[in-house]
Amino acid sequence: MTQLTEIERLLEEQVRPQLALHQGNLSIISLTDDVLTIRLLGACANCPSASLTTEELIASAVQSRFPQIRHVVLDTGVSDSLLRQAREFLTSRHTGTKNQQGVT
Repeated sequence: MTQLTEIERLLEEQVRPQLALHQGNLSIISLTDDVLTIRLLGACANCPSASLTTEELIASAVQSRFPQIRHVVLDTGVSDSLLRQAREFLTSRHTGTKNQQGVT
């Protein structure tokens, strides 16, 4: 079993149930050397306590089982899928506005 698979199992058992209580979740963005980069999802993504949650819940659980993971980093960027949805929405709106104005 790979280290990433073991980390996913830990998150599934210990962390995700806690995040789910707040209508949240997380995804692993990358595991490089001793750094685990994650993104919070759902209600947890925009929570003012996201940094605290990362440190006290996620990093604590991961580092207690995997001491070689020295840093758990919260990626607060916008996901690729959300960017794609926004572009599609704006493109359809822009096209719809041109059509309503008789512009082609």
